[in-house]
Amino acid sequence: MTENTFYLDDSDDRVNEDAVSTGDLALAERAALRRVAGLSTELEDVTEVEYRQLRLERVVLVGVWTEGTAAESEASLAELALLAETAGSEVLEGLVQRRDRPDPATYIGSGKVAELRDVVIATGADTVICDGELSPGQLRQLEEKLKVKVVDRTALILDIFAQHASSKEGKAQVELAQLQYLMPRLRGWGESLSRQAGGRAGGGSGGVGLRGPGETKLETDRRRIRARISKLRREIAAMSVIRVTKRGRRTANEVPSVAIAGYTNAGKSSLLNALTGAGVLVEDALFATLDPTTRRTATPDGLPYTLTDTVGFVRHLPHQLVEAFRSTLEEVADADLLVHVVDGSDGMPEKQVTAVREVISEITERRDEPMPQELLVINKIDAVGDLGLARLRHLFPQALFVSAHGGQGIEELRERIADLIPHPDVVVDALVPYARGEIVARVHREGEIISERHTEVGTQLSARVRGDLASVLEQFATDGSLA
Repeated sequence: MTENTFYLDDSDDRVNEDAVSTGDLALAERAALRRVAGLSTELEDVTEVEYRQLRLERVVLVGVWTEGTAAESEASLAELALLAETAGSEVLEGLVQRRDRPDPATYIGSGKVAELRDVVIATGADTVICDGELSPGQLRQLEEKLKVKVVDRTALILDIFAQHASSKEGKAQVELAQLQYLMPRLRGWGESLSRQAGGRAGGGSGGVGLRGPGETKLETDRRRIRARISKLRREIAAMSVIRVTKRGRRTANEVPSVAIAGYTNAGKSSLLNALTGAGVLVEDALFATLDPTTRRTATPDGLPYTLTDTVGFVRHLPHQLVEAFRSTLEEVADADLLVHVVDGSDGMPEKQVTAVREVISEITERRDEPMPQELLVINKIDAVGDLGLARLRHLFPQALFVSAHGGQGIEELRERIADLIPHPDVVVDALVPYARGEIVARVHREGEIISERHTEVGTQLSARVRGDLASVLEQFATDGSLA
């Protein structure tokens, strides 16, 4: 087997490594888990739960417009539709209710609930998704009146994260966020509120030690969830130690770090692939990337640095997710440079910028640290006309305009990153003997070569390096002879 081929499933078929990337394999695995619409052979008398498991859910969207313009409220509902489709649902209808504030009882008001019920019946929907976070009381009232399942924006985003999480840490973080969201929304029905064996309710058959007031099923569930939350927090803390160790190793070696952050589906993974050839998963879907990917690359003049692709943000990102993904998001806060990617084809890119900066500000303020230096990059300019491009240049005069898909502006982005990341600050001239080739290799790996030539006795180097490497090269400093 050569270096350019590898085997799959112990067969004799050879696959070119360039043709199948890590991202291609991840995309194929994700697609393999999707249901195909129209192939269900479900029975007529199945229960409601079984029915939901057998088919894609048919949903009606509803939002409350409390502030901003009508275009902004429609854009928010359109984003909710994309979230619903990413989760595997079929969107049938979208409604927006104009109110000063959401109704504390039913979110949209009792009159509109009746109208929404008529829409649900007419469309045959089995789920209603609300464009906001519902209180437990609102959720209960809506389900009682609409007679279908009701989901809010937070639960929808958590569901997408649960589908897309692949690493052990990612799955644990998503489960923690889901349990924190579920905890105040637990409610019991019928026998779920009954007491477990205690006192004479159990007939006294339990004997000594088992008689007493007992415990409701609801209380049992809450206790188990609290225990699970505690366990998940311990596991995530242990896993974050590995991430901190790796980050600390890069810091000790003084390798500059660059974090790619931005709105979901802005093209962050595509940009990472364009800059490094990483081959990570790229998909035209919201929250395709949950697990951060770090790749090592170098500036045009040879200075190495790391690029990290991070989880995407969204307007009204659930606070449970920010809390659960804190260790992952710290990659952004600890970076020497933040490459903030914006989807230029979006109708309101300035809203994306605001949403991302709010989350990053929340992370850095919690750690009492300043925000990292930011380089704003407008992506997908190949999908924007001349008029749209002119508007973007007016909105973001300091930004770089690129297309990760088409390659426009990528070289300029590389040079801009090279200018903004920290550079070694010690210039040394040294004649390194050939027997110490590992030092020359380290200079190439960690420093910037100004000039290099080979002499009879060794390699004559002029380079810009950091303090620790300068001390190693000090013994070979050029002074007419080797020290």
